[in-house]
Amino acid sequence: MVNLKGVNLYLIGMMGCGKSTTGRALAQQLGYRFVDTDDLIVQLTGKAITDIFAESGEAHFRQIESQVLSEVAAHTKLVVATGGGIVLAQKNWSFLQHGLVIWLDVAAEQLWQRLQADQSRPLLQKPNPQKVLEELLTQRRPLYRQADIHILLKSDQSVESVCQAVVQEITKVIRPEATPQSPQD
Repeated sequence: MVNLKGVNLYLIGMMGCGKSTTGRALAQQLGYRFVDTDDLIVQLTGKAITDIFAESGEAHFRQIESQVLSEVAAHTKLVVATGGGIVLAQKNWSFLQHGLVIWLDVAAEQLWQRLQADQSRPLLQKPNPQKVLEELLTQRRPLYRQADIHILLKSDQSVESVCQAVVQEITKVIRPEATPQSPQD
């Protein structure tokens, strides 16, 4: 088992890529706690994310999201599923980079298959939501590429398989610390 030394894992990627599902399974496997920033926003505001977008707009939602991320980043031993747009604010990267950032990358067609019936995605409640999804992915992809670890998901990949791939990549990034030398007298 990989020793993460308490370092948080931040899962980034588009809506529908499986951050929450993967995050829960990964946390269980690592003996970490699981946190979903969207769930925390709902708890904090007492409102559904679609309502926050409708009543106050995306900019207000992003402010709350940054606040929640800053509070989460103060903790350790967490697997954090983030909102798909968390990478848009530069200040969020200062929090994300306190841990390991893992991009769960899913093809646009596959995301659309997963999301087309989902009414809880405010950014997709527009004419031609598939085109909107593809545009968001194009816009965010360069930001997602800044992640420490990139996991390209296959369409039929199981959660267990995704977790395995993540752990495997983590072991390549986290080096076992060298044995400390005893001071010479």
